[in-house]
Amino acid sequence: MATTPCSARDALRILATAADLADVAVRDLSAAMTATSCGTALPARLERALRRAVEAARTRGAAGASSGAGIAPNPARTEEVLTRLRGCQARLAASPHDPGALRAMDDTAYTLCVLMGKASALEAIAAAEEQLAATG
Repeated sequence: MATTPCSARDALRILATAADLADVAVRDLSAAMTATSCGTALPARLERALRRAVEAARTRGAAGASSGAGIAPNPARTEEVLTRLRGCQARLAASPHDPGALRAMDDTAYTLCVLMGKASALEAIAAAEEQLAATG
């Protein structure tokens, strides 16, 4: 969620939706998300719930709501992450057995997936390129 700009109210709504989907308290989901900054992996069911909640927020905004509200990735942030991904691809191609390069590639691909609200890196790359072409 940190990679997708939204208001505090929208972030709380997304957290509440994800907590409902995962059948946990918002406080517990927030604690698990915060722990990821220390290297703890977010449990798969919480990650799935969070992705669904973010996608639902984006879909509501894209469904033609009269206010046009919703969560849309910042084009500058999209370009930054896509550029970082391309750098990771080059680094991994140059050194395919480097665990650091593989980890950086995985982290950046995941960030792009979350940013674009897509389930796979290929879909996220296509969506990012489409967004940048439309704004560019």
